[in-house]
Amino acid sequence: MEEKTLKFAAVTLFVLMVGVCMVLPQFPKIHTRVVEAREAKVAEEEFAASQEEMKDLAIINTEVPADSYGGQLSLRLPEGVGESDIHFTNDYVTQTVHIEIPGTDNSYFDSHPISGSSNHIDTLSYTRKGERGIIEIVMDRVYELRTTYDEGSFNLEFLTPQEVYDKVVVIDAGHGGRAPGATKQGVNEKDIDLAIVLQLKKIFEESGENIGVYYTRTDDSNPTFDQRVQLANKSGANLFISIHNNSTGSGRMSSANGTSVMYNESDETGRSRRFAQICVEEVTSRIGSRNRGVMEGDSIYIIRTSEVPVALIEVGFMTNREELKLLCSEDYQKETAEGIYNAILRAFEEGY
Repeated sequence: MEEKTLKFAAVTLFVLMVGVCMVLPQFPKIHTRVVEAREAKVAEEEFAASQEEMKDLAIINTEVPADSYGGQLSLRLPEGVGESDIHFTNDYVTQTVHIEIPGTDNSYFDSHPISGSSNHIDTLSYTRKGERGIIEIVMDRVYELRTTYDEGSFNLEFLTPQEVYDKVVVIDAGHGGRAPGATKQGVNEKDIDLAIVLQLKKIFEESGENIGVYYTRTDDSNPTFDQRVQLANKSGANLFISIHNNSTGSGRMSSANGTSVMYNESDETGRSRRFAQICVEEVTSRIGSRNRGVMEGDSIYIIRTSEVPVALIEVGFMTNREELKLLCSEDYQKETAEGIYNAILRAFEEGY
């Protein structure tokens, strides 16, 4: 009996050891999914809280030929309202156009003020705030809108990014809002990520290149993971870059340091991996950090669902005191941004 008990215990211990050996390598991916799920929930809650109750709005003459790609809408304005009275925004992240018009009441919207045709619209709705009406147009993709004003009408023409720009890039600053990312010595990763992106934005604005650059955030907002990756997919971007910073698995301060870049291992063309390699070479060359190479990144939602070449850059380790000090430096942030910019230009030279 004792012998059977010992054998059973030995077999059980062996099975447990095998199980641990099989599961242990998966712990980093499991941890990533857990953190990602938590941040996804926070972002979705923040987005839901920002939404207003809207009512459907109809368009006159909405028939569009099946092979038609263009589209135009004309908004008839209330009496006495001119072009300068209209507040117009195009939110590329959610593919939503907001048009705010003064001097409106329910009878204005009941009179069907929008006419034209477009096969680019998912939903068209409105709401009112006091005497101001807000029209919301949710589009099926990212579009640039050419606007004109003509005899009391505000006109919109839909253009694809490719009709406007030579190349298109989407830049994502990791985390944001109530999702700070790694937090060390009172510093939030989200703030460093954003600071680097804002430096990169300055470089693009001063470059003179006809490159369309779309940003998932330029403030302390927190777009959902799907909104971030769909900005790349729905704009038909040539490149998609997400900027983050690293930390040790335990979260403790350590000597681990350097830059690594994650890529989409499911991309059979190899373009994501090649782009990641370009990024790690250009960034480390610029800032002098240790080149930790490229890593498979399909455990990350925005990587595995990206339809365009994607690279997620882990600039440095916040759990390394010296590197954290550098990451908080405006000069280092600017140098990092220049390295990323160089990587983008190099990728374009290689045919991306």
